[in-house]
Amino acid sequence: MSGNSFGKLFTVTTFGESHGPAIGCIVDGCPPGLALSEADIQPELDRRKPGTSRHVTQRQESDTAEILSGIYQGVTTGTPIMLLIRNEDQRSKDYGNIVDSFRPGHADYTYWHKYGVRDPLGGGRSSARLTAPVVGASAIAKKWLLQQYGTTFQGCMSQLGDIVVPFQSWEHTASNPFFAASADADLIARMEAAMDQLRRDGDSVGARIDVVAQHVPVGLGQPIYDKLDADIAYAMMGINAVKGVEIGAGFKSVVQKGSQHGDELTPQGFFGNNAGGMLGGISTGQDITVSIAIKPTSSIRTPRRSIDKDGNPVWVETLGRHDPCVGIRATPIAEAMLALVLMDHALMHRAQCGDVRVATPKIA
Repeated sequence: MSGNSFGKLFTVTTFGESHGPAIGCIVDGCPPGLALSEADIQPELDRRKPGTSRHVTQRQESDTAEILSGIYQGVTTGTPIMLLIRNEDQRSKDYGNIVDSFRPGHADYTYWHKYGVRDPLGGGRSSARLTAPVVGASAIAKKWLLQQYGTTFQGCMSQLGDIVVPFQSWEHTASNPFFAASADADLIARMEAAMDQLRRDGDSVGARIDVVAQHVPVGLGQPIYDKLDADIAYAMMGINAVKGVEIGAGFKSVVQKGSQHGDELTPQGFFGNNAGGMLGGISTGQDITVSIAIKPTSSIRTPRRSIDKDGNPVWVETLGRHDPCVGIRATPIAEAMLALVLMDHALMHRAQCGDVRVATPKIA
């Protein structure tokens, strides 16, 4: 199986399966001299890990990161960094009823037809558990980008099913289990009630996640085929369950007029950011704004029609511990993918043009 690596200069190659002994990744291309330890990586993994609230899978994983290479005397050496996360709470018996059948909406059917063999335990390689090492790798990218350019990343859930979550302040995202940027207690209670009902019903729902990169250097990205926004969209679509990506105004651009959508420039800065921080595939120095649409969880208890390996009709009910909404834990994953793209492009720009210009254009 190919397609397990991401990036050109800063590359991340993941390995492992959902119910195997461990998962992890090899990070190659990290510049030497970056102070790095497990303590830099663990906070990001803790934001994504399962079992953090009753609204997500109750699989109990500490997601403890181990760095096995690429570090000497506390700093990166420029050689490959291996991150290992041991699986601690597999319950493989929950998947005995789908060994010979396919879960609707899941990758079971396509994996079987493509490879002729698949790991049905927790989805194997197609499991969202494989986002953990990616989040770990992004901690390295985030630290380097922060030190070099002051770049920071923030994300939030802006919609849960049909519940729209108005943005209030980034500081609220850490005070509720949904990464909602809202202090509205009634709204959070409504979201919690919706999740509790879905769990009772054996059903699931989708979500919208917004992510922002701030203090991004001007000039990242290449014209034509390596556009920064194209690579961001590619990265976001690589996240499990993502079915749509918007950059800047996104689909709202359809109803905007050119006089409204084009962000005018003045000596004082840009009038707006409909472009999402990129023009012609190259960063403008404004905030990079991205939204992703996440489908409802495919693994649900509600019986659904399917077929087995021989093409016979069957009813499938997925047991095990699953999120009623995989979007609840998707915010740190979306931040991670954005950080990996910006890290890769920062290194590509440095190789071609030297140091980037750090600028923070104002909104006039």
